[in-house]
Amino acid sequence: MIWAALAFGSQGAAMAQSFHDLEVRLADHPSLTALSYQADASRQRGLAATALPDPVVSLGINNFPIFDPSFSDFLPTNKAVGVRQEFPNLAGRNARSGEARAMAEQTDRVRAAQLAALRGELIALLHEKGRIARQREFAEARNAKYDELTDVVEAEIDAGRPAVFRLAEIEAERAGVSRVIVDLDRQQAEIDARLIDLVGLVPETPAPIAAPVDWSGDALDFHAVRVADAGIRVADYLVDGAKADWRPNWGAQLTYQQRESGANFAGDDWVSGMVTFSVPLWAERSQKPRLRAAKSDRASAEMRYQAAARSAAARYAAEAAAWHSARDNITVLHRNITAVEDEISSQLTLYESGVGDYAPIIDGEIAILKLHAEIEAEKAREAAAISRMNALLVTQ
Repeated sequence: MIWAALAFGSQGAAMAQSFHDLEVRLADHPSLTALSYQADASRQRGLAATALPDPVVSLGINNFPIFDPSFSDFLPTNKAVGVRQEFPNLAGRNARSGEARAMAEQTDRVRAAQLAALRGELIALLHEKGRIARQREFAEARNAKYDELTDVVEAEIDAGRPAVFRLAEIEAERAGVSRVIVDLDRQQAEIDARLIDLVGLVPETPAPIAAPVDWSGDALDFHAVRVADAGIRVADYLVDGAKADWRPNWGAQLTYQQRESGANFAGDDWVSGMVTFSVPLWAERSQKPRLRAAKSDRASAEMRYQAAARSAAARYAAEAAAWHSARDNITVLHRNITAVEDEISSQLTLYESGVGDYAPIIDGEIAILKLHAEIEAEKAREAAAISRMNALLVTQ
């Protein structure tokens, strides 16, 4: 905790926050904000794509004599003001606008997927944080039991029983507990650093209950598949844009010309105008390759959709397997605790009858503490698996 506060400043201090407050802070994560800006930029490009190019205004003179400069001595000399406007074909502009809007939608879906992933990680980290606190309590309780066991063994030694070797075993096990506590401290520091990365502080927030969300079986329920689906729409607009290249781009130009009066001719004004349009003369080397490329991009997007659907379903199944495995392990560990408790009861009966020793009872209690620590690890693993499962699905 000390190094985290030094590294990250006052933001890293532990604070009591509701989980809703943490979600609000999480939504402001820089990586998510960057995606929001990126989506907005694409939407603005979509608006700009439908606009016409700026008109071009020209100012000039025609047929102006160089060696005898004058506007009134040479009949063809005139001043000119012109304006030219290009009209790219509407289908092409609409395709470029649609592509930008589709890219904005895809970015929004990427942001939603990343937010879900970060939220799942946040929930998993809070469960890990709780697991570490509880495992530390069990480790300290084990240390207390070892102190009690040491007193019992020393009493047996004083009574003349050959139990000296048990003291060495106890010390070895106590050292193991110390290593566990040191490792828990390391894990705590790592989790605190990851929490600071996510929400800017180390929260003292109880972990929310991790409840699995059922998957309907529809591939579009997965965030990754929705992102890939948006990519198909981007590719569709690329195909539309490539097809639009076959259509003509129009243009119009209007020029006003003025001639000064000269010695042998009168001044005059006149207007020239023209309309231009493009002809796909080089289609074999230009339009056709671009259309083939756009269609290949469309096919690639479709394959990415299929791959995303397969991968997401596999990841969901893997996380579900981890969840069921952790749940089954918890059941087994609880049965083990029950078995040890039964054994402790039997040993206690023998001890109270004056036949047995008290040390096996303490050994059983230590074994139960170890099993409880394992249960906490399995609970955290179960919550992490459920959180990752839910993060794959579109739940809002």
